[in-house]
Amino acid sequence: MTAEFLSRLQFAFVVSFHILFPAFSIGLASWLAFLEGVWLVKRTDLWRDLYFFWLKIFAVAFGMGVVSGIVMSFQFGTNWSGFSVVAGNVVGPLLNYEVLTAFFLEATFLGVMLFGWRKVGDRTHFLATCMVAIGTLISTFWIMAANSWMQTPAGYVIKDGVFYPDDWMKVIFNPSFPVRLPHMVMGAFISTAMVIGGVSAWYLLKGRFAEKSRATLKLALAFLAIVIPLQIVIGDLSGLEVHKNQPAKLAAIEARWETRSDVPLTLFAWPDEQAETNHYAVDVPRLGSIILTHSLHGEVKGLKDFPADQRPPVKLPFFSFRIMVGLGFAMLGLALIGLWRWRRGTLEKPWYLRAWVAMIPSGFIAVLTGWWVAEVGRQPWVVYGVTRTSEAVSALPVGSVLASLITFVVVYLGIFGAGLYYLVKLFRTGPVTAPQHAPATPVHGSDRRTPARPLSAPSDSMEG
Repeated sequence: MTAEFLSRLQFAFVVSFHILFPAFSIGLASWLAFLEGVWLVKRTDLWRDLYFFWLKIFAVAFGMGVVSGIVMSFQFGTNWSGFSVVAGNVVGPLLNYEVLTAFFLEATFLGVMLFGWRKVGDRTHFLATCMVAIGTLISTFWIMAANSWMQTPAGYVIKDGVFYPDDWMKVIFNPSFPVRLPHMVMGAFISTAMVIGGVSAWYLLKGRFAEKSRATLKLALAFLAIVIPLQIVIGDLSGLEVHKNQPAKLAAIEARWETRSDVPLTLFAWPDEQAETNHYAVDVPRLGSIILTHSLHGEVKGLKDFPADQRPPVKLPFFSFRIMVGLGFAMLGLALIGLWRWRRGTLEKPWYLRAWVAMIPSGFIAVLTGWWVAEVGRQPWVVYGVTRTSEAVSALPVGSVLASLITFVVVYLGIFGAGLYYLVKLFRTGPVTAPQHAPATPVHGSDRRTPARPLSAPSDSMEG
């Protein structure tokens, strides 16, 4: 129970909460742009109702993401002051660029998107939705640039133990960034598509909103069938990058102890870090070399080639990676089975719809486990190969860090529990009739209503 361990645990807890909401917001923003674009072409109630329904979901998820992101940024000053001093000249500007280019863009158009349905023209409102969607992607660009630089630092010089940018293009487009950015964006899109498809399947099981749910389930299904294979290719490229630039992380992910040129693929094992071996291993001969190096005799370094104090933990990256990959193939299987059933006209079989509902959280779990692989696999470095995590932590009493960790857990469970409860209520209400674009006839008297409000009470069908 050291201050470093508790600070790492606190940051892991906060970022694990935080990453879920931006991932959902990134996917939902693009989904909303698609829905409104279709509505502009077809002008039918179905697409308008779907847009307003998912707009409410987006507003809540976006708000919770902003709150959790602010809390996370404060920890750089409170718990990781050493990192701020050493790497602030590089990471600080990247995070500021995110605020200046993405957050300001989102904030400018978010109000129009949420409250401007009856105040601006159709195309202006659609432009606002598109700008918010673009803003979420720009935000992802800068955040991933900063995090990828910590994984594979480039374009810097060190003076008196402090990082200074030497080439901003190399800083931003560091070796891992070109594959990690699309991997994260595709992960966010897939997570959102799983929610859209799962919620649609739930409505179909309940016999509610059949036409709308049928349309969105097919859209989610078609999207996943295209994007998940693409994500598998990007993940393979990411593995090649890790093999080249972070060999110790790859050794931990695969629980490889000895350097070999005929590496098996370990499907399951129980890594024993004390004995430096694997128990109960289930291996496929040579397949590891083929996947990890694209060569039958490709060499993969073992953990024993690295000093003990420069090895990452093994169990968490090893099991997290297999959960992520397993869920990815499970989602692909769900999509492929859906395409086959769609073609046969039996898409709405109850067992298949229940499978969709059960798989709703799978995308988020895959995103979380992917982050755990990346961040735990980078240890013991905060800037890989240069600055150790122990050098970046603030000199805080253990009791203070423990108290703040407990406070975060209690407050997060309360605030975000309430937010998730409200999201569930919105989902239970469903895509009811949304307001027409034309201004409504004023209602006189005490029963005045404003049906264009995007966050109106979910129990009021007029306000949806």
